[in-house]
Amino acid sequence: MDLSQLDLYKVGALFNQLLTALGVPPAWLPAIGAFVGALLLLIVALTMVLGLIWFERKIAARIQDRFGPNRTGPFGLLQSVADAMKLLTKEDITPANADRVIYNLAPALAVFHVLMALAVIPFANNVIGANINVGVMYLIAFGSIGSMAALMAGWASNNKYALLGGFRVVAQLLSYEIPLGLAMMIPVLMAGTMNMNELAEAQYRYAGLGWFVFVMPTAFFIFLVATLAEGERAPFDLLEAESEIVAGFNIEYSGMKFAWFFLAFFLNTWVLSAIATTVFLGGWQGPFVDQIPALGVVYFFAKTIIVFWILAWIRATFPRLRIDQMMSYCWKFLVPLALVLLMLTAVVLKLGLPSPLQGLVLLAVNIVLLLGGWWLLGRAQRKQIGASKRAFTPEIPRL
Repeated sequence: MDLSQLDLYKVGALFNQLLTALGVPPAWLPAIGAFVGALLLLIVALTMVLGLIWFERKIAARIQDRFGPNRTGPFGLLQSVADAMKLLTKEDITPANADRVIYNLAPALAVFHVLMALAVIPFANNVIGANINVGVMYLIAFGSIGSMAALMAGWASNNKYALLGGFRVVAQLLSYEIPLGLAMMIPVLMAGTMNMNELAEAQYRYAGLGWFVFVMPTAFFIFLVATLAEGERAPFDLLEAESEIVAGFNIEYSGMKFAWFFLAFFLNTWVLSAIATTVFLGGWQGPFVDQIPALGVVYFFAKTIIVFWILAWIRATFPRLRIDQMMSYCWKFLVPLALVLLMLTAVVLKLGLPSPLQGLVLLAVNIVLLLGGWWLLGRAQRKQIGASKRAFTPEIPRL
């Protein structure tokens, strides 16, 4: 067999043949295959986080003119391992008046929803855990579990600062799920499928313009901003605002339970970057991937790391917003912009224009909407600044 043409189904067939040769009953093969696949995803995810933590710390250090991790191991590569060992050995404290069941369940639920999202992300052509037809809807559904985990942690801790962080979960994460889902629905309309592997496969064939980001830059912008909020990253990290609510919903957690929240934070950012890569950046598609399918894995991880780098760059650069600014930006700007873009996309697709012309019309609509939205946003900000100046400027009495 040509190794360059291997995909997940062929590897699975070889694995089943091996188990059959070892005397495993055929009825057990599906369960064993599912267990091994889930175990591989789990191992890759948990070990990848150590590298992501080091990578983001190095990015923040270079942007902020610091060194970053550079003592433990070569180039500081073992710093994340040392931090993990420290958290494993720290004392696990549970508040006396906490709801113990919900308190202990919240960290596991925070990691669970991120790991479940990995099941429908295609790392290469047909290299996907569950190739279901409603992959996009699956991701939106499991994304809501993360906000539930943070709310459970804030409520069960019996701490006023944790409770305020839990209330902000409802305000922030549930609000920004709306523009995030609307932005993902626009490529679904264009490709005519919710299957994640088919979404990546369709982009090179659509309108002759390549990735959806070149046809729908405004949808990608909305998704990227909503990703910052859903990933609890600056400037939208109001759930863990140290200057306001000490540490937010996870203030009472220590040891391994806190490590689970820390793991979910970085892994969730990578998963959101992988979703952006699949939906807008062509996923595993790239030059020569038809001849050498293994290149799809390289393309996928390269694109995902670039998106992760952009999110880390924003986190290390911009200051935190106020809670009212964050909510106004969602409901008064992102949600109307996403709704108008979704409606206009449906209208353009319904017209049935020729392929290149349709892509150009959609691109023009996106550019006009984005520029118009920014102009309206700037106008509203100038009015607000003028009103604030008039309100705080003392009147000078005339002599």
